[in-house]
Amino acid sequence: MRVTYVTAGAAEMICGSCLRDNILVKKLRDLDCSVILVPAYTPITVEGEDSSDNALLYGGISVYLEQKFPPFRYLPGFMTKWLDHPGIVRSLTKKRKIEIEAENLGELTLSILRGEKGNQRQSLKRAVQWIKKESKPDLINLTNLFIAGFVPSMKRELNSPVIVTLQGDDLFLDELTESHRSLVISELRRLASHIDGFITFSQFYAKKMADLLEVPEEKFHLVNLGVDTDEFNDFTRHPVKDPTIGYFGRLAPEKGFHNIVDAFIEIHQKYNLSNARLCAGGWLSPSDQNFFNQQIDKLKSANLINFFDHVGSPDLDKKKDFLGKIDIFSLPTTHEEPKGLSVLEAQACGIPVVQPDHGIFPEMLAKTEGGILYNPTDSKSLAKEIVRLIKDKDYANQLGEMGRKNTFELFSAKKMAEETLQVYLQFTGS
Repeated sequence: MRVTYVTAGAAEMICGSCLRDNILVKKLRDLDCSVILVPAYTPITVEGEDSSDNALLYGGISVYLEQKFPPFRYLPGFMTKWLDHPGIVRSLTKKRKIEIEAENLGELTLSILRGEKGNQRQSLKRAVQWIKKESKPDLINLTNLFIAGFVPSMKRELNSPVIVTLQGDDLFLDELTESHRSLVISELRRLASHIDGFITFSQFYAKKMADLLEVPEEKFHLVNLGVDTDEFNDFTRHPVKDPTIGYFGRLAPEKGFHNIVDAFIEIHQKYNLSNARLCAGGWLSPSDQNFFNQQIDKLKSANLINFFDHVGSPDLDKKKDFLGKIDIFSLPTTHEEPKGLSVLEAQACGIPVVQPDHGIFPEMLAKTEGGILYNPTDSKSLAKEIVRLIKDKDYANQLGEMGRKNTFELFSAKKMAEETLQVYLQFTGS
């Protein structure tokens, strides 16, 4: 079976979708499935080995120029395709010349979704021709529905089924202005009718997206999210003397960084755990810098800044070092999280987790038995459950052991690849 997997690059940000797609492709290849991982917009940035092809569909520079400068849309391909070279795009994204925040991309998103009727007709044509001539797939898997504008055109050229993995499309929608959001939803629903099947990581998200896209739930296939458990086989925890709470995710409101900061302050002030520490890591977008500064100011006002460590956006080895020094993990998202990759990584390390009772987490923790759910509508609930685990070390260790065991058994990247391959086989008959 020949599969073309199209993932959406996020410039220099290490995003959960890119990490997941990259390891999935690696494990599918181990199963003798011939997969080409090709980025769209920008090259991907990952923690370990990059499994993607040295090609780029819908190069970020080209689609931007096609949107902003009408004459560019009519230039012949030999004059413009060099702009899609991954090295050129990566160089400019390092200089922050390409916007990736959804709130700034409403018109561009709408145009790309409109396919042949949008402003990116030249980029669409190049993408379809590359897939037709270079990858020649039996099946195509897209990392989200927002890059599906070329699908109707491609289906006229190739008789290949198209699968879309939905892993955060609604969050991008929520960041659009209302005027763009309704138009974008209309285009997504139109494109969804051309998609043969959808993959999600939870029943919750399948139901949510089926309702949003007006697609029958029968078209959805559940595949457990997976982490590369091989990376954590020899993992050893070395917790520091003081109880340490860990957070790892984008340092952004939707990921709930402010929630963990507020809970940490309460843990000190209400529960008198004066030696507790907070360690946080993850990508900090320029657009979230003010938000991050506000959280730092809160810690300073509470005289707790010396009990806080920020490890930035580390590579895999430094992330494992970070995980090795924490006792309890939480990613207290405000939105209904569809993935929660870092929560699985923490459990793979035997660290008990405290997660909001929404999104993927109720289903995930029911399977891993590696943590506690708290009531996200109760501002005191997160701190209360963290303190519970700090004080009851036997219970915390029990959760950690069960979480590690079940994550290895049910949420490994190998198992994710096996389940994904079974979905592919339903559409190819191979």
